[in-house]
Amino acid sequence: MTKRKLGQTGFSIMPIVFGGNVFGWTIHEKESFDVLDAFVDYGFDAIDTADLYSSWAPGNKGGESETIIGNWLKSRPGVRDKVKIFTKVGSDLGVPGKKGLSEKWITQAVDESLSRLGIEQIDLYFSHWPDPETSYEETLGAYDKLLKAGKIKAIGASNFDAKQFSDALEAARSYNLPRYQVLQPEYNLYDRSSFDGALRDLCIAEDIGVVTYYSLASGFLSGKYRSESDLQQSKRGEGIGKYLNPRGKKILDALDIAAERHDATDAEIALAWLIAREGVTAPIASATKRSHVESFAKAVEIELTDEDLKALDTASAP
Repeated sequence: MTKRKLGQTGFSIMPIVFGGNVFGWTIHEKESFDVLDAFVDYGFDAIDTADLYSSWAPGNKGGESETIIGNWLKSRPGVRDKVKIFTKVGSDLGVPGKKGLSEKWITQAVDESLSRLGIEQIDLYFSHWPDPETSYEETLGAYDKLLKAGKIKAIGASNFDAKQFSDALEAARSYNLPRYQVLQPEYNLYDRSSFDGALRDLCIAEDIGVVTYYSLASGFLSGKYRSESDLQQSKRGEGIGKYLNPRGKKILDALDIAAERHDATDAEIALAWLIAREGVTAPIASATKRSHVESFAKAVEIELTDEDLKALDTASAP
């Protein structure tokens, strides 16, 4: 595996990022430690989470994922030097004042995340969602102070559209503030419309690092969900029904053909397509067992042919 430069953050990462939304939700601490150990053992080096994760699980309130990652780092001497930690601020945590991108909340939220993670510096801190009630100048000004204080190393934005991201970059230039260096969009073979086009072009032109989420469309692109009856297989199944349509079937058919050609799984081909996509630094993918991490390692080694890419692009065209 070869590391890839992550925009202008100053660091490089392996071409798959671990998605920490599963921690405290579909897997608990012991299983989480096991898959994180496997992830590092295979040479991967970036873990993505958020203060929100995994508040949607019964009994949770948010912060569970960061806490599990922090406990893992504490129990594994020396591993902190091997991994980059990404987390996010801005989602509504269901408590008055604990949402958005105001300087007041960012200043408080970063300390809470650092405490749960048990680290002194977050490698990459994302604005989780745009905040129409707060100016880019205020948000970027808050990040400027955190960067100077050494609490964060770089900043990014998630779920911004092309205009929002362009306006944020312009605000950074106008007010001489740090700019977002990484974008985290929803992007996969099925969900292409929000990134392909103006936003992708902007990221390429501005040398923005891109780490994609829902890289396997919540598991649909693994190929294990092909009918309504398959949706009962996992806790994520209920959100996958929207993909069971003629276009989704065409994408799975194209994945099946490429997977057979490369002696791979559909999920490995779907990740390989993202890794090969111009403008993408690394897809984010979650794992709940060691075999999934082994699959990540296989995906990185797949070299899709022009024929593969054409077939996948054609099948997934919006």
